[in-house]
Amino acid sequence: MKKSITGSSHTEEQPFSLRAIIPPLLAIIVGMIMVILDGTVVNVAVPKLVDYFGSDLQTIQWAITGYTLALAAVIPLAGWMTDRFGSKQVFLVTLTLFILGSMLCSVAQTSSQLVIFRVIQGLGGGMVAPIGMAMVFKLAPAERRGSIMGMLGIPMLLAPALGPILSGWLVEYVSWHWIFLINVPIGIVGIILGVKYLPKTEKIGKGNLDILGIILAPIAFSMLAYGVNEGGANSWSSTPAILGLSVGGVALILFIIVELRHKQPLLDLRVFRSSDFTRGIILTWVMQAALFGSMLFVPLYLQQIRAYTPLETGLILLPQALACVIGMPLGGKLFDKIGARPLAFVGLSIITITLFLLSGITITTSLNTIMLYLALLGFGMGIAMMPLNTHVLNAAPRELVSRVTSLTAAAQQVVVAFAVAGLTGYLTSQITVHMGALKAGSNPLTAAVLGFDDVFFLSGCIAVVGVLMSIILRKPKLPSTDSSSEEGQKADAAMMMGH
Repeated sequence: MKKSITGSSHTEEQPFSLRAIIPPLLAIIVGMIMVILDGTVVNVAVPKLVDYFGSDLQTIQWAITGYTLALAAVIPLAGWMTDRFGSKQVFLVTLTLFILGSMLCSVAQTSSQLVIFRVIQGLGGGMVAPIGMAMVFKLAPAERRGSIMGMLGIPMLLAPALGPILSGWLVEYVSWHWIFLINVPIGIVGIILGVKYLPKTEKIGKGNLDILGIILAPIAFSMLAYGVNEGGANSWSSTPAILGLSVGGVALILFIIVELRHKQPLLDLRVFRSSDFTRGIILTWVMQAALFGSMLFVPLYLQQIRAYTPLETGLILLPQALACVIGMPLGGKLFDKIGARPLAFVGLSIITITLFLLSGITITTSLNTIMLYLALLGFGMGIAMMPLNTHVLNAAPRELVSRVTSLTAAAQQVVVAFAVAGLTGYLTSQITVHMGALKAGSNPLTAAVLGFDDVFFLSGCIAVVGVLMSIILRKPKLPSTDSSSEEGQKADAAMMMGH
């Protein structure tokens, strides 16, 4: 097979076959959907876990916080690990570690054990998404990259929506243990598919090891995530919040200095010299802040204001997931033809309008209306999300793709954490303001709903910034404009399909 991909003439005759890349794509999707799903299922089970372990809410909350911190700590290492040991090998090892962590969580006897085992889960799961995205990017030829990445995006948005449904059903009708045990058969299928279909990748030479980067990156991203979580959950002036943000901020500044000076950095920040990359990544952060921050509050509104159960809430959110499934492949196919700018503009415009519509909901807003808004939100996400992600990867030098996916995933953890914490604090303060303005005898839920309305309105304003920024996006020049790079891309695709 090696002979067939080294000659450029033969490589150019190799036709692209979607059927040939489905098996390796499926292996990556199975692994990613398992990890992303697990990020949401525990939230619904928290009250049950408090009762089962006879613990308090703050202790059990560490099962979620510990998982998040472990994710944030290892994500920056993904690019370096794949360069040193090969993407297939690292992908399979991380899946195995995630499965082991899931099995341990299911047999935890104390709340402390559960927290420790969740950290093990996070250490395994943190690298799966960035490595998976980098492999798919290399697997897809440039002219079909949007549609292929669109297929990958379906589990990335579908899993968070289906997580509460699955978790609610398992907790209510089976046992909380199964929110972890269900990962075992799914993970085994992913490993079998990965061993059989994922191509072996070449390891890059050792070079100079970025020891300071390896030390500083986990400290910076995990402590920032911790500080933001503590600030949003308790108080921004609390000791844990100040300590986390201070240590994380100093570590981040030192990390940036080290990376810019190192010849082979852990995360190559020089990619920001590309104006196309910088515009795309900032726009992605804006969209994530508007979307993921506000997405947390729809389930809260449904459960706290409308008194729906977790399972009912998950079913109400289903139109959002289904609309994503429709919009994601459509956005991918259109990206290959028209680029990211029109799709980002349309998708973000839909998101903006929907968030402003959500800012007008009341205690009595009909369920059909809410589900329609959720479907619009999901469709806008589907249209814009993966085209923007693909645009960012296209704008980066081809040899830095594995490092760029680590960079974007690590930054997303921090951006989303800031958005959730900031909007949570804003919700609390606005509810207090509206409670003070209520007349005697008024329904206190009215103040809470007005607080939710304010959060959705603020999220809509953030999305407006995204709409305006989408106008300045431009289609980056792909590396394929250079003949040698074109041969390299086609050789990568041929190698992927050959396996």
